[in-house]
Amino acid sequence: MSLDGIQAGGLGALRRFNTCLLSNAIEKFNIRPRNEGFMSGGAACLFPDRPPVVGHAVTGRIRTYMPPMAGKCYYEHMEWWRYLESIPAPRIVVLEDFDHRPGFGALFGEIHARICRALGCCAYVTNGAVRDLDGIQSLDFQLFAGRASVSHAYAHIVDFGDTVEVGGLRIRPGEILCGDRHGILTVPTELVEELPASAEQIQREEEELFRLTDRPEFSLEALEAKLQEFAETHR
Repeated sequence: MSLDGIQAGGLGALRRFNTCLLSNAIEKFNIRPRNEGFMSGGAACLFPDRPPVVGHAVTGRIRTYMPPMAGKCYYEHMEWWRYLESIPAPRIVVLEDFDHRPGFGALFGEIHARICRALGCCAYVTNGAVRDLDGIQSLDFQLFAGRASVSHAYAHIVDFGDTVEVGGLRIRPGEILCGDRHGILTVPTELVEELPASAEQIQREEEELFRLTDRPEFSLEALEAKLQEFAETHR
């Protein structure tokens, strides 16, 4: 499925599920190893009470410690904004801080958050730093970052539009990302239409198992019977 096709069909159905449930659903299709496709450290969710976000990755690399060669202000890079708008909405900005001191300063603050939100973005992901947390928290916008910084220092975008790596996860431009308090997960394009039904089935089975464990008469025999029932369903 093309990015335009996904854009037309929408990604809204995936936002009904947390990343753990979507990860379980993806595993059922056996299209990638279970130790791939998700971020392991590097960027924590800063607003964990917010619902999941889903969007296409807008990728780039930044530095914050040394001044940029062109001397531009950290939000005046118009080529970057034009590239961002070329990626289908909804969008999630992913900027790898590859400085020798990642997170020394923060490129992303309230100004960036407001511009990004106006351009159809719902979240920002970085192994570097963010700032203006109070201002961003008042917006309908999510942050995943390595830390907070009081200053933007010499924050600037070095390049964009290529594959980046944050938290051990390689992310390609336009790739579908889901994120919540548990972290960031990539969603294979070919599974977008099938995942909601798969996730719903897993959710129903988990709820049945939860009800079973809540019963006073719970036993290992009852557990074994329920697990056998699930196994027969998936044959």
